[in-house]
Amino acid sequence: MATINYIVKVEDAKMTQIKKALESANIKVISIIDIYKSGEEQSKKEGPANVDE
Repeated sequence: MATINYIVKVEDAKMTQIKKALESANIKVISIIDIYKSGEEQSKKEGPANVDE
């Protein structure tokens, strides 16, 4: 099966929320990577998340 890479821009969402939303639509998530964060609130940056855990 082919792997496809997408870029998704979201507001006010955490990686775990994105993962749960995609998996509830029967989309297998291999990994989510925080590439860029903008805005006034610069909270601690979440690193690459391996979602196979």
